Amino acid sequence: MKHITCIDDLRALHKRRVPKAFFDYCDRGSYAEETLRANREDMQAIKFRQRILVDVSKRDTSTTILGEPSTMPLMLAPVGLLGMQHGDGEIHACRAAQAAGIPFTQSTMSICSIEDIAASVEKPFWFQLYVMKDRGFIKELIQRAIAAKCSALVLTVDLQVIGQRHADIKNGMTVPPEWSLSKLLDFASKPTWVSGVLQGKRRTFGNIAGHVKNTEDLNRLAEWTASQFDTSLSWKDVEWVRSIWPGKLIIKGILDVEDAEEAAKTGAQALVVSNHGGRQLDGAPSSIEVLPEIADAVGERMEIMFDGGIRSGQDVMRALALGAKSCMIGRAYAYGLGAGGQAGVAKAIDIIQKELLTTMGLCGVNRIDEIDDHIIAM
Repeated sequence: MKHITCIDDLRALHKRRVPKAFFDYCDRGSYAEETLRANREDMQAIKFRQRILVDVSKRDTSTTILGEPSTMPLMLAPVGLLGMQHGDGEIHACRAAQAAGIPFTQSTMSICSIEDIAASVEKPFWFQLYVMKDRGFIKELIQRAIAAKCSALVLTVDLQVIGQRHADIKNGMTVPPEWSLSKLLDFASKPTWVSGVLQGKRRTFGNIAGHVKNTEDLNRLAEWTASQFDTSLSWKDVEWVRSIWPGKLIIKGILDVEDAEEAAKTGAQALVVSNHGGRQLDGAPSSIEVLPEIADAVGERMEIMFDGGIRSGQDVMRALALGAKSCMIGRAYAYGLGAGGQAGVAKAIDIIQKELLTTMGLCGVNRIDEIDDHIIAM
């Protein structure tokens, strides 16, 4: 890892080490990928004011997230199928996050189960929830998160209709994979990945296995999962989740001021400005474009988190300047996981922290709470 200089280096290594179907699942977006591209292009269009002759000898990235200390304003976002990027991927990512002193969020659609992770790490982690049609199962999932002492629930609300991801269809992306000659050749060329996944605890959705009858029939399990995303989801369901979950609640998937206003009425402690990494509504605005107006509208009532296009410490600085209190990374650490397991995730986190520290220094900033829009070149 000593020659890795940036997140793009981790991405290139991930692409070489992981089968194409799983790399593309992580890397690509929905439809024409307009929103996926906008997340990066709009972020990079934001320029800094370089400041000189300011004492920046006491720079510090530490902050609080939902009242808890964090070494930097960064969280690992929920990413599905981490265990197919690297064996026991969720456990390795959680360990890397906790070692770095930042939160990790487990996805509902993870390979390792809630209990697998809880038994393998020392501290509480966050759990991300999709509200599915089977409300009994969702209530059970929330109760399992409570039993595992998860410290926050991240309710993702932008997936009741699933955007089509062309790459996944072309790759025949299933868990576990459907076999073809091209896939066999691809897998055979990546023996380290194969060995790691085979040694992992699971190779299917750990949080769902055991709930559906005949879960050894993996096609049946996949069909059940696909049928469970609920088009009738409404704000009343947020109230229902709130009635069961006793802890901190984060609503993820807000991209509109009116929705942010509704989220602020729910009693949730935070919202995440997010377009699901450009994987849902193609043609939606970038997350960074809508961040300032959402922060202005509800930032005094709830904590504003940001997700979408973060690939560097500079990007974290941009989001903080425009109203976010903290940022989530998804692809950035998944690239690290695919590239090198726990060490790769740790490298991704370290890269972003060092870039943030350098950017703070060159903008004349010592503390996270000093970052606002005065650092942006207008």
